[in-house]
Amino acid sequence: MTSRWANEKKAVVDTAMELAAAGLVSGSSGNVSVRLPGPQELFAITPLGKPLSGLGIDDIVVADFDIEPVEGELTPSSETLLHVSAYRSRPDVGAVIHTHSLYASVAAVAGLEIPPLIDEMVMTIGGPIRLSRYAFPGTQVLADNVLEALGDRNAALIRNHGAVGVGRDLREALDVCSLVERAAQIYLQASLLGKVNVLPIEVIETQMELFRMRRKAEDTS
Repeated sequence: MTSRWANEKKAVVDTAMELAAAGLVSGSSGNVSVRLPGPQELFAITPLGKPLSGLGIDDIVVADFDIEPVEGELTPSSETLLHVSAYRSRPDVGAVIHTHSLYASVAAVAGLEIPPLIDEMVMTIGGPIRLSRYAFPGTQVLADNVLEALGDRNAALIRNHGAVGVGRDLREALDVCSLVERAAQIYLQASLLGKVNVLPIEVIETQMELFRMRRKAEDTS
């Protein structure tokens, strides 16, 4: 039987494959979800324990916000609580991606937040990339801590774990995750050189205002 959400599930598969090809995840680490259209609060998410590079449409699980299965035979990702919590607390979020990319994970293990270094960070992410407090993987405490670090921005680091990126759709969330990894690499390599120059405060303030204006325009469109 053809799924009524076949297009959305295929988009999750395609995004998962892009993540794997870009090296932002490895094996079955990381996860991808998208909010589904319609009156019900539903989302489609990658399953537990399967490599993201080899997923098929039938592997993607559809569940409601109480994590009750709606479609699919597999178990949803171990970080499903993080995805659901993001959708519940951020109506602007249409997609969530959790990565284990190398440089972002190094920063998360080192306990480093990434300040506004390049213009794209403020315009795309909404400012600095904050670091969550540690919590055991897959728990509601982890989800709550990550959402606290995320705030109204589009990315956060998960302490001793990895990173999360959100967006209005899967493409935006994927672009955010790619930028997080690039920003982490720039920050760590600049730190090795002994000099990290953040953007001027007046530039950050202007770009933050543009970020908020764009989000407001998207919310009313």
